[in-house]
Amino acid sequence: MRTEAEAQLARAPRTGARERPDEEVRHELEVHQIELEIQNEELRRSQLALEESRDRYVTLYEFAPVGYLTLTGEGLISEVNLTGAILLGEERKKMLRRRFDRFVTREDKDRYRRLFVSLMRDDERQTCELALRRGDGSVFHAQLDCRMAAGYKPPLLRIALTDITERKRAEAALQQSEARKSSIIQMALDCVVTIDHEGKILEFNPAAERVFGHQRVDVLGKELAQVIIPLSLREAHRQGLKRYLATGETHVIGKRIELTALRSDGSEFPVELAITRMGTDEPPMFTGFVRDITQRRAAEADIEHLAFYDPLTQLPNRRLLLERLQQALATRTRSRRQGAILFIDLDDFKSLNDNQGHDVGDMLLQQVARRLLACVREVDTVARLGGDEFVVVLEELNGNPRQAAIQAEIIGEKFLVALAQPYILAGHEHHSTAAIGVTLFSDHRETVDDLLKRADLAVYQAKAAGRNKLRFFDQEMQAAVSARAALEADLSSGVREGQFVIHYQPQVDGEGRMVGAEALVRWQHPRRGLIDPAEFIPLAEETGLIQPLGQWVLESVCAQLSDWSARPDTAHLNLSMNVSACEFRHPEFLPRVLSVIDRSGVDPHRLMFEFTESLLLDDLQGTVAKMTALKARGGGFSLDDFGTGYSSLAYLKHLPLDQLKIDRSFVRDILTDSNDAAIARTIMALGQSLGLAVIAEGVETVGQRDFLAGQGCHAFQGFLFGRPGPVEALPSTA
Repeated sequence: MRTEAEAQLARAPRTGARERPDEEVRHELEVHQIELEIQNEELRRSQLALEESRDRYVTLYEFAPVGYLTLTGEGLISEVNLTGAILLGEERKKMLRRRFDRFVTREDKDRYRRLFVSLMRDDERQTCELALRRGDGSVFHAQLDCRMAAGYKPPLLRIALTDITERKRAEAALQQSEARKSSIIQMALDCVVTIDHEGKILEFNPAAERVFGHQRVDVLGKELAQVIIPLSLREAHRQGLKRYLATGETHVIGKRIELTALRSDGSEFPVELAITRMGTDEPPMFTGFVRDITQRRAAEADIEHLAFYDPLTQLPNRRLLLERLQQALATRTRSRRQGAILFIDLDDFKSLNDNQGHDVGDMLLQQVARRLLACVREVDTVARLGGDEFVVVLEELNGNPRQAAIQAEIIGEKFLVALAQPYILAGHEHHSTAAIGVTLFSDHRETVDDLLKRADLAVYQAKAAGRNKLRFFDQEMQAAVSARAALEADLSSGVREGQFVIHYQPQVDGEGRMVGAEALVRWQHPRRGLIDPAEFIPLAEETGLIQPLGQWVLESVCAQLSDWSARPDTAHLNLSMNVSACEFRHPEFLPRVLSVIDRSGVDPHRLMFEFTESLLLDDLQGTVAKMTALKARGGGFSLDDFGTGYSSLAYLKHLPLDQLKIDRSFVRDILTDSNDAAIARTIMALGQSLGLAVIAEGVETVGQRDFLAGQGCHAFQGFLFGRPGPVEALPSTA
């Protein structure tokens, strides 16, 4: 009989090639048959190995030194190995589908139930010790290592059960030995505190009670970190203990260290601490010998204060100033931030000393010191060089030298204002002013002496300019500060004299019909011409001028709406205006807006307030409350530049928005940049899902308009429809 392979070979079509001999074909078939037999043998061996592995696992599971149990969510035993049944002293088949807590002694039932509830709720592995009762009534101590089985619905609880009765007996014997040691500890003059490997207090001697203010019975068993370690040091303590238990590495055991401890009344005090490990047993225990060094520290502080502080003003003296300056120079290189030195010299101080005496002069110096301190941050240093000369070191200024100069100038001006206020000296009013010299520093290549010389030279420039003046050593920076001061003065005059105008940019619908406009403020400077808002709005926010400016813009917009409402061809138009975050957060913003709306008589439904996402970074709850109150009166809200800032979807569901505005940065390259196109589509889809209108700004080409319209956007703004300009230039008002 021919095999199937031979039959197939016989039926195969002849291709004209030389036919293969039957013997060669037969040989190949034999080889294939042998290979198949080898594969079958390997499969059989694998199956045998798997069965042997399963048998070994069953043997290891059943006869493990630890009892294994599985509990259902109702606390019923669904599985138990042979060791577990032996430990609990009952036949396995009788244990199944019965509650495990019947093996728990009455004293430990509540603790077991709390453990069970905690495991089911938190799904965290937990270990505990319980007293269990066997089937014959005998009691033994057991350790339970519990964890939830992953992936099971309903949940299953795995318990590894270990008999620790012998360990408990050994612990009892150890307690007797510890009692003898305790009598020695109780008599010690220093604080003695012993903790276990979990950081829990095992011993707290009478000296510790006196120093820390805790009673021994109240702290035993509590975590040391919660009792005598300040909050700022607790995590370091816990991590250090964990590191030692895991690796044996430590920086404190066997050494004397000084740190801060915590009394029961919450006060902190310095201590000297020596820690030793008690024996070599595992888990380890540690004893700390603690000594209160408050008095020693006070004596050291007095010595340091005399060496580094001015006795009259309590400010750092020249010696400490030089050290801090040196440190500031070293850190500037790493932080890449600017710093500044302000050299302050009082005007006519010698005359006060000569005419009214040194006691009155000292009073002035003390009050000057307090005023200077009130104007700086904690990171800054105010020092007295001597006589009537003070130096202030400002750190962590802006990394840009020009911006740093502006920050230093602002603080210097605060000094001038504060020092120019009247003084009460010996019951009499006295007026004084100061000259301030400023120099910046940025890295360690500048020496302390050079910096002080530069600041001193700047003081002479300030004195030469007259009383109550500030000058920079660097002429270029002086020019920048002067330019900013001039712009600030011009801005104040501009707001006061009405130098601002409103330009309007049309907003159109999908058919190209104008439905409204955005009101954009411009500054018509008498010398520089039209100034863009990007140059003066940040300055207005810094100086507080944004409040009167914003008030004027609101009144102008409402006046324009009122004018439009009286004409049939423009009565349907809406107006939107930008609101600064500083302006919106002002407590009087909402009353002012409602007052203007009421006085003008406009329909608030025609008014849209645009704000950027920066408004949402602080006090979201207060922002929502104001928006809701204004929306209740009919006002609308548009989120401008959406997608360029905070861009969290979490806040959108809380805000009473009416419109999302696609930023021009996405529209500009929407036809060539797939990312911009995807972002624009996402914003439009988000607006549709939230029931918000979507408008795209910066639309300059027909292609951009068509793409956006094809994605569901039906409101547009940009040069394609009109540039910002006077109201007369709008298409519907021409």
